[in-house]
Amino acid sequence: MTGYAVVIPTLVRDTLADCLAALAAATGPPPEHIVLVDDRPEPQADPGALEHPLSVLGDLRERTDVLRGGGHGPAAARNTGIRAVTTPWTAFLDDDVQVGPHWCEQLARDLAEAAPDTAGVQGVITVPLPDGRRPTDWERGTAGLARARWITADMAYRTDVLKEVGGFDERFPRAFREDADLALRVLGTGRGIRRGRRTTRHPVRPASRWVSLRQQRGNADDALMRRLHGPDWWHKAVAPRGRIRRHAAVTAAGAAACALAAAGRPRAAAATALGWAAGTAGFAWARIAPGPRTRDEITTMLATSALIPPAATWHRLKGEWRHRDAAPWREVAP
Repeated sequence: MTGYAVVIPTLVRDTLADCLAALAAATGPPPEHIVLVDDRPEPQADPGALEHPLSVLGDLRERTDVLRGGGHGPAAARNTGIRAVTTPWTAFLDDDVQVGPHWCEQLARDLAEAAPDTAGVQGVITVPLPDGRRPTDWERGTAGLARARWITADMAYRTDVLKEVGGFDERFPRAFREDADLALRVLGTGRGIRRGRRTTRHPVRPASRWVSLRQQRGNADDALMRRLHGPDWWHKAVAPRGRIRRHAAVTAAGAAACALAAAGRPRAAAATALGWAAGTAGFAWARIAPGPRTRDEITTMLATSALIPPAATWHRLKGEWRHRDAAPWREVAP
């Protein structure tokens, strides 16, 4: 049997107990080691919050270590876990997923069937969506994880390869792009990553109506990806290109309208304001049309569609400045 450990970074959310319970209930060879990395900032890291999640592990509790991550983000937390692993394979799970009932058995088969030049094996992610209505914008975004490449919601890598490439890049502070960056560096060694047959369920978490606005921080990470992997990084990572160019154009139109109005040029201001309005309306409709079109969803989409372009542009500019000296990953000395 191919030995493996499971690394789970966590903020000790309510989903953690269900994640660990599903892992404990899965049939097949159990993990030799479970590394739970508590990534809450130290002042918030009440150890009592872990009592219930750890209790659901049953016999696996003896194989589980809890390490402190210090609140530096999931990339740093996973690196903390990697350093504690001694098994040939390291399987990553997010703390809001639930592995399938035969996950351990299927994972063992996925790893046993991996060719020597296969560095990683990805799990199959399923996202349950509501019946009887169209999914919301947030639900559709979560459902996109089922099509994403190399996501660490369920991803196994050879431990020696992880250590060879230096693990995750801790300049990615969010659960966004750090998995694609790692995969591109692993593929750059000439090894392969394939999709396995094990399945993991990723429920849609409750979220506030402003969640899409907070997600725009990821545009700073896209700037880092561009520095590391070139302007066509999104093609290499098999990722959607995004709307940053359109967001920048809409933001520029809005800013120009305000500037022209202040300069006493009403006709030019009206023309640019019309361009801003058209761009914003088109973006809002693209998000409203496939959704449930309830009053709450429509008002949320209208409000956030006006705010997202300037937020996305701001975060992208911050990222470009912050990572202006980042060297392409192939030029980084080992």
